[in-house]
Amino acid sequence: MRRIVIVGSTGSIGTQALAVVEHSPDLEVVGLAAGSSWEPLVEQAARHGVTRIALADGDAAAQAAESWTAGDVLGGAEGLVELITGGDCDLVLNALVGSAGLGPTIATLGEGIDLALANKESLVVGGELVMALAAATGARIIPVDSEHSALHQLISSERPGAVDRIVLTASGGPFRGRTAAELRDVTREQALSHPTWEMGGKITIDSATLMNKGLELIEAHHLFGTGYDAIEVVVHPQSIIHAVVHLNDGASLAHMGYPDMRVPISYALHHPERVDVPLRALDLVELGALTFEAPDTDTFACLRLARDAARAGGTAPCVLNASNEIAVHAFLEGGLGFLDIARVIERALEELPARPVRHFSDLYEADAEARDLTRRLTEGVSA
Repeated sequence: MRRIVIVGSTGSIGTQALAVVEHSPDLEVVGLAAGSSWEPLVEQAARHGVTRIALADGDAAAQAAESWTAGDVLGGAEGLVELITGGDCDLVLNALVGSAGLGPTIATLGEGIDLALANKESLVVGGELVMALAAATGARIIPVDSEHSALHQLISSERPGAVDRIVLTASGGPFRGRTAAELRDVTREQALSHPTWEMGGKITIDSATLMNKGLELIEAHHLFGTGYDAIEVVVHPQSIIHAVVHLNDGASLAHMGYPDMRVPISYALHHPERVDVPLRALDLVELGALTFEAPDTDTFACLRLARDAARAGGTAPCVLNASNEIAVHAFLEGGLGFLDIARVIERALEELPARPVRHFSDLYEADAEARDLTRRLTEGVSA
């Protein structure tokens, strides 16, 4: 029996992970955590017989403790860490959104606990330090993002040096093929209408701007030790091929399947075993044709900004991520235009040039600076 803690259990990945657990006799949930959604968290704990929960928001934790007496309620960022380090688990699924996931990632790997990682920002913000921590403690990182799960499955059986290049596919989002002029007045509702995947709000906007693919580019670099020049992004509207690896003997391997997050979630929770997932097999005749195109990085500048920040290194990816989180929030709240997201991020990267990273505290400092600057920049744009 594998004992699992799910951090971010009330979000899209977390709820799907609980559905996977319900159908697996080999998995047991021993801890659940969320940001501030205490009512659904308590409902999940009652349904799954969990007696330890945590909420990053202290006020939400206090409300949960008042209404739920069947177990322990931990509060604040330190509560999320205690949920991981103070229990007895074999695997942590980190499904938090944004850089808030870095703390649980550090806590998990620091304890030598295997990590199923859906929080790509942990590697975007602190990739070198996070991977060094995993290597030092011997903890495994199993990616949950569909593209990185695909690459993990494609690369794991290959010898070092056999992979020449890797390809991440992108759906292109709801605005694929549109010009900048056509994107000037797009609405929040239009941006949240993803053509192939069902995801949370922030990630859906990142998909629409192509920032999500930029963050995944950085994540892939750290997970697989692949140079940025050997990582390609290709738009594939059908979202059937999730990743491709080009090998040194001229062969190319592709990972294919219908877009359903239960597949990579199940793979990460059961790794190295595979179990049945109730999905129909891929019907190639029904699909008929798969299409591919190059991303438009002039119109969708976030992908270009992410690649530039990745190459700059140091604190630049941290600034990129923090600025993006603030800009996307401003767009969702109606305080920023869709095209202004990239413009604000570019300004932040210009005003906060890359600095070396020697400790996790350097990242937290850069994150705070970028958030403060981006808030001021968004206020200037919306004024």
